[in-house]
Amino acid sequence: MQEFFMDYGLWLLIALLVIIGVVFLLSGRNRPSEPVVPAEVKKAAAPAPVAFEPVAPEPVAAPAEPAAPQPIPVSPAVTTLSSGADDLLKLKGVGPKLNTLLIELGVTRYAQIAGWSDSDIAAIDAKLGNFKGRPVRDQWIDQAKYLAAGDTAGFEAKYGKI
Repeated sequence: MQEFFMDYGLWLLIALLVIIGVVFLLSGRNRPSEPVVPAEVKKAAAPAPVAFEPVAPEPVAAPAEPAAPQPIPVSPAVTTLSSGADDLLKLKGVGPKLNTLLIELGVTRYAQIAGWSDSDIAAIDAKLGNFKGRPVRDQWIDQAKYLAAGDTAGFEAKYGKI
């Protein structure tokens, strides 16, 4: 008898586990999802309908519109080269969503970013939501200085291909 369990014990254990699993799965299917209640009991237990008087709605004040985001001021020392916007996607760490967010905040030029002070970074960082910390972590100011000056060779040497 001991030899039988030594030879076939593992197979018996696997078969027992399979049987337990099948019984467990089948036992859950026989239960109804809702208890069966006879129709007479449902009618007797239903509450009598209640009549409600209409109430005049109270006047509601119009919700205040959220303030539009204020553009980040450019320091007077920074001058823009032309009136068109720069391609902020060239900055490492700026993707399409962050580019759109920066444009909504009024940031469109490399010269603007290059001229940011610590207080400007704090102000913009507070408005970046999920992208908080990116200007410092990705060194946007240093990158923007290269790109605003037109030094693509210096930019690529330090930050890689544009």
